[in-house]
Amino acid sequence: MTDRATMREGVYTALVTPFAGDGSLDRHAWQTLVRRQVEGGVAGVVPAGCTGEAPVLSIAEREFMVRSAAEICKDKCLVVAGAGSNDTEQTISQTREVQGWGADVAMLITPYYNKPQQHGLVAHYRKIARAVDIPIMLYNVPGRTACNLLPQTATELAAEPNIVAIKEASGDLDQVERAIAQTGLQVFSGDDGLNFQIYGLGAVGAVSVVSNLLPGTVVRAWEAWSGGDISTAWKLSRLLDPTARACFVETSPAPVKELLSLAGLCRREPRLPLMPVTEDSVKHLVQFYESVLSALMDGDREVRG
Repeated sequence: MTDRATMREGVYTALVTPFAGDGSLDRHAWQTLVRRQVEGGVAGVVPAGCTGEAPVLSIAEREFMVRSAAEICKDKCLVVAGAGSNDTEQTISQTREVQGWGADVAMLITPYYNKPQQHGLVAHYRKIARAVDIPIMLYNVPGRTACNLLPQTATELAAEPNIVAIKEASGDLDQVERAIAQTGLQVFSGDDGLNFQIYGLGAVGAVSVVSNLLPGTVVRAWEAWSGGDISTAWKLSRLLDPTARACFVETSPAPVKELLSLAGLCRREPRLPLMPVTEDSVKHLVQFYESVLSALMDGDREVRG
C-alpha cells in the first residue's frame, strides 16, 4: 500500500469519459486522453469521478478505464479511481474492484442524497477503510452531494492508516485552511479557480478539470509554486483563470467536453441525464476556443513536447 507520506504531490486530472456516436465508451479516445495526461507530466489521473460521469458508467466500462489507465500510467503516474457511492457496502465492493483492476488509490465521494450526519460519515468511511487495504482519498464536494465533510470529521478519520488524502471542493477557503491545519491528511484543491489560493494555504496539489485541456500548464503552475517561484505560479494561475471559468459555464463536464470536442480529442456528448451545453454556451465556448484556448493548447503541447 502507498503510505500517507509517499503519495505523490502535484496535479491529478479528473478525466472526462469520452463516448462514441452510439453512446458507448470510446475506448480509443479514452486511451488517447490518458496518454496525453502522462505526456503532460501529471502526478496522476482520476478515472470515473464526477467529471467522468461515474453514476452512468457500467462495471465493464469502469473496469476497462481503470485497467487501461493503470497500464498506460505504470511507473509514470498514479491512478486514483473513483469508487464511492451513497451505499457503504457498495462502496466497499467498488473499492475492492478498482484495486483489483490496478488502481493505486481509491477516491471516495461523500454519500450523496442520504445526507448523513458527521458521525454517519465517520462510520461510513471507517467501515470502508477497515474492509480494504488500498489508500483512500476522501472527496468533499457539497455542491453535488448536499453533504459537507467537516475538518473535525476528517481529522477523526485520519486515524485510519489507509485514509491518506482529501480532495477539498467545498469552495470554502476557511474550511480548506482548517482541513490542512488540523487533519494531518494530504489536502488537494478540488476547485480550479482557487488552486493558487489553496496552494498558499498549504495544499499539496490539485485534482483538476482544467488539466483535461491544459495539463502541461496546470502542472507548470504547481511546479512553480512548489519550487518557490511564486511570481510564475501567479502568472500561470491567472493565465488559466479564463479556462477555469469556461469549464464551469454549465454543469461539468458538459463544457469541458465541448472544448475537448473543438480540439478534436473526443465527442461533446455526455450521457443522460446530462446534456451538451446550450446553444448560447456553445457560441461562448466556440468564441473562447478560437480566440484564446486554441493558442494555449498549442503552447501547452510545446511544453509537453
